Amino acid sequence: MILSSSSSSSATVLFTISSSSSTTKTRRYIAKTPRSPFLFKRNYNPASLPFPPSTRSTKFCRVQATVLKENEDEKVVVEESFRPSTLTHGPEASPQPSSPTELDKWVVKLEQSVNIFLTDSVVTILDALYHGRDYARFYVLETIARVPYFAFISVLHLYESFGWWRRSDYIKVHFAESWNEMHHLLIMEELGGNSWWFDRFLAQHMAFFYYIMTVLMYALSPRMAYHFSECVENHAFETYDKFIKAQGEDLRKMPAPEVAVKYYTEGDLYLFDEFQTSRAPHSRRPKIENLYDVFLNIRDDEAEHCKTMGACQTHGNLRSPHSYPEDAFEDDTGSELRQADCGGVADCLEKSVTSPPSKQKQNI
Repeated sequence: MILSSSSSSSATVLFTISSSSSTTKTRRYIAKTPRSPFLFKRNYNPASLPFPPSTRSTKFCRVQATVLKENEDEKVVVEESFRPSTLTHGPEASPQPSSPTELDKWVVKLEQSVNIFLTDSVVTILDALYHGRDYARFYVLETIARVPYFAFISVLHLYESFGWWRRSDYIKVHFAESWNEMHHLLIMEELGGNSWWFDRFLAQHMAFFYYIMTVLMYALSPRMAYHFSECVENHAFETYDKFIKAQGEDLRKMPAPEVAVKYYTEGDLYLFDEFQTSRAPHSRRPKIENLYDVFLNIRDDEAEHCKTMGACQTHGNLRSPHSYPEDAFEDDTGSELRQADCGGVADCLEKSVTSPPSKQKQNI
């Protein structure tokens, strides 16, 4: 059943009632505009809406009310799910990928085997060079760890320049990840991890070659590049976890570096929330009382990086945690850019040539 009414602002209000069984009813209230069928805005006439809109200005929200009726009793449940990895922009969202073929599975297995081999080789070298020198090892790790995010952003900007795709959420999240790793690096520098010239020389030159390798890998296979970064972050998590368990009592007696206190507890924590795509914003607020808390939060940061890199391996799956629910459509310019469905430079080149002009325009 659908009822509609019009107002002077040309907005149309839809009231939909659907029933999937004799005991369950779902009611949806949707204010429809030419821009998106899933939003309502505060500047509409409140009298024309089935329920009063939110009093917060320039914000959008999505509400689904489910009425469960059992034994003549009604219970209303209002849901606002936070699922950044599955959020879509309405009914025209990209279709679900088809099941992988045997060749696809073999390619994925090969990519992951190469990544694991490369990671284990680097870990073996670091174990030999930095046995008993934890802070210097951490300095090298953090210098290397932020390099992939620079590489990802570089390639994504290149794709934007050619009009192949525009992945604003990817660029935002990867920048936030690099910002987080930069503060890890600052902490290690304050702890004296970069005091030796050899450590600085090794870390900086490894980062240079790692950047070139990641750019090429990401251009050919983003999935492989994201998995490699996940392997690196997983090693970092395990390294910090072992260090905390071995040195926990001593770390609790040492003060926290000032840069760590400022990063985790002071100022605007937007970028701190941004790289944690498996969490809702503001859901994690660390306490920093000593050096143990610092390393505990660095370890947890690495775990969040692993989750984000895992989500990125499914093409088009990454969403900024700030894109849902209120800020997803806060930009009122009236333009909504579509994202091109291509992975890697070869795929983008092929689709830019084979896709019809209208399709190219839609996917920019």
